[in-house]
Amino acid sequence: MPAYVTVSPRPLDSFRILFVCTGNVCRSPIAERLTRHELDSRLADFAGRIVVESAGTWGHEGAPMEAHAATVLGEYGVGADGFAGRELLDEHVIDADLVLTATLDHRAQVISMGHAAGLRTFTLKEFTRLVRRIDPSTLPDPRGGDQVTERARALVRAAAALRGWLLAATPESDEVDDPYGAPIGMFRNCGEEIFDALDPVVTALTGVTHRSH
Repeated sequence: MPAYVTVSPRPLDSFRILFVCTGNVCRSPIAERLTRHELDSRLADFAGRIVVESAGTWGHEGAPMEAHAATVLGEYGVGADGFAGRELLDEHVIDADLVLTATLDHRAQVISMGHAAGLRTFTLKEFTRLVRRIDPSTLPDPRGGDQVTERARALVRAAAALRGWLLAATPESDEVDDPYGAPIGMFRNCGEEIFDALDPVVTALTGVTHRSH
């Protein structure tokens, strides 16, 4: 069966975000589900224009989310049901408009796959750091289906243009450490780290700040 069948159908004029970690059972699933939840709550009718997926460079194909990762998601009011791990494939990178990785090594692995991925692949925390420096008034207004995807693409272009000018304090500060095999407390720290990095990104994508429940 062709490998491309693992890629979800693309809605008309959609923008696809791909999160990448190692096993696709801890960090990238947390990021995927948190992002989907925040987009749904902030964009309402237009949330479907942004497709959110994840995969792992050594992905546990078909595996459920790690139990502690699912617990942490539940504490954010987000479900882990229906998740299945995936091995990162060329098709995932080709289809992605933005690839956000857990570490610099993951970013390098994605870029090494080719597909002109360099300008649209960042670590999550690197992208957050760059997005914080982008004036949202320079981006298209997201209040409409077409504008949502236009704004997302403009955000990626702006972040790529800033990358060479805004360097991290240390390389490690752009990374999210792997909690696999660690106690639940480490997973909670990881979840908080991911949410704190995602929040300004989703705000920049949607023009809507986080709504506390």
